[in-house]
Amino acid sequence: MGVQQEKYKVILVDDEPIILRSLKMAIPWNDLQLDIVGEARNGEAALRLISECSPHIIISDIRMPVIDGITLMKEVLSRNSKLIFIFISGYGEFEYAREALRQGAFDYLLKPIDHDELTGMLTRAKLRLDQQKENDQLLHSVHMLSLLARERMFAEFTLGNPRPLQHLQWLENSELEGDYFMAVVQLDHYASLTTKWSAEEKRLWLFAVRNITEEWSMENGGMTVFPFHNGEWIILFPGSLSSEKVSLGENLTRSIIRYSKLSCSVGISRNTRGIDQLSTIYPLAAKALYQRFYSGQSGVYIDEDKLIPGSREIKYPKELEAALMDSIRTLDLERMLTLFDEVSAVIEVQALPKEIAERLIIEMVVVLYRQFEHLNLLADWSLDGLLSKLHTLETLSEMIDALKQEFREWMLQSNKTVTREDGRSVIEKSIRYIDSNYHKDLSIEEVSELADLSISHFCTLFKQISGYTFLEYVTYCRMEKAKNILQNSNVKVYQIAPLVGYQDSRYFTQVFKRATGKTPTEYREQNAKEVN
Repeated sequence: MGVQQEKYKVILVDDEPIILRSLKMAIPWNDLQLDIVGEARNGEAALRLISECSPHIIISDIRMPVIDGITLMKEVLSRNSKLIFIFISGYGEFEYAREALRQGAFDYLLKPIDHDELTGMLTRAKLRLDQQKENDQLLHSVHMLSLLARERMFAEFTLGNPRPLQHLQWLENSELEGDYFMAVVQLDHYASLTTKWSAEEKRLWLFAVRNITEEWSMENGGMTVFPFHNGEWIILFPGSLSSEKVSLGENLTRSIIRYSKLSCSVGISRNTRGIDQLSTIYPLAAKALYQRFYSGQSGVYIDEDKLIPGSREIKYPKELEAALMDSIRTLDLERMLTLFDEVSAVIEVQALPKEIAERLIIEMVVVLYRQFEHLNLLADWSLDGLLSKLHTLETLSEMIDALKQEFREWMLQSNKTVTREDGRSVIEKSIRYIDSNYHKDLSIEEVSELADLSISHFCTLFKQISGYTFLEYVTYCRMEKAKNILQNSNVKVYQIAPLVGYQDSRYFTQVFKRATGKTPTEYREQNAKEVN
């Protein structure tokens, strides 16, 4: 077809020459049927270049002197809504990505640039341009949501955080109003694999499995796919496919093994409806995966409406399991040891037969091991070794003692791995850093790295010690500074926004009003001091 032969025009916009050179050299432009027709070092020069060259795709840094990327995009899209913008940023703070995507960006990626990821984006961008040529009636407001925003939303709900609804009201999720179920895809022996892979190999393998999973999902009725933990992906299916759960899982695992040569297992939840149920069914699908440790082999495991097999109803201590997971998140050794004693008491009260008690303990051990794994706290620990040891023990007290000994050692090693400083001093150092850098594009990745903590552990400690979430505290610092400026100066509102970390003055005004109940102008009128 003629459309396939035409080369689409691309403009690169970045104030770093090394970025421009790497983009020109690392991307297979000819293979993609794309042609670089110009380069610009700032937004002002880019505006002139766009007028002269009429490009189809603009790849731009989101932060630039003179005119920033979002302002550039809004100006250009007001003239031609079909232009495709792909943004690059050196920072991971989601609010800027969200704002760019809300304003019409095609996609977004972080520095250092993953050239394979950008190539994939460009392939999708070219496909969109082809489709636009064949069907000029595509509605710009109904186009597919950006992968970044969509994945973040689903991941947040799966974690049990309902807050994305407050910030992403422009997303429509009618697809989850009907029946659906969740499949959790997990690479087998992932922890041991990562010890063999280099960082680059790990990135490539995960990229490959993600592509395989996404393509398979599109061909087999999946509604969405998103990565959740390292080595783990979630697929949501419509309830109409419920009768095919096992065959879907088997088909998927065969595809991943065939194309990546990596084995995996799939845990599938029961049906539910409503996006707020993601956090409820994720543990069910993940727990179904634990059966892999009992059977000793890869497979497809379906969540059933019973927790412990046996001849009578068994009460599984969910509250104790949750409390144990919390003690791991906070690295509270004494609480963890006390909770193991409570587990022993629950088993004794129910007078469970040995095989049932052992299975309950093993199920809980696997859940707790996964908690260490998700917090990136695992070292050279052997889950299989602990499970094998439990099988050899005869009494409940021996099993509980073995758990205490093993988890005590894991906890102590984790404390050494995480940091040599106590948690309070680490968080206080992080708070001082935020206080000094709130006006920059602060990301949770940056600050948790400074604290030498995994992101999950940093979030937990920060909330526990400061009383704020990371984003709440950054916002608090910015709002306090903004109030001070409003009270003591005549600086215009749109000029205050970048001084306190917001590139877009309208978004700054929205955040300020949400925090204080007043717009910046209203606050100044009521609180301003005399300024000469």
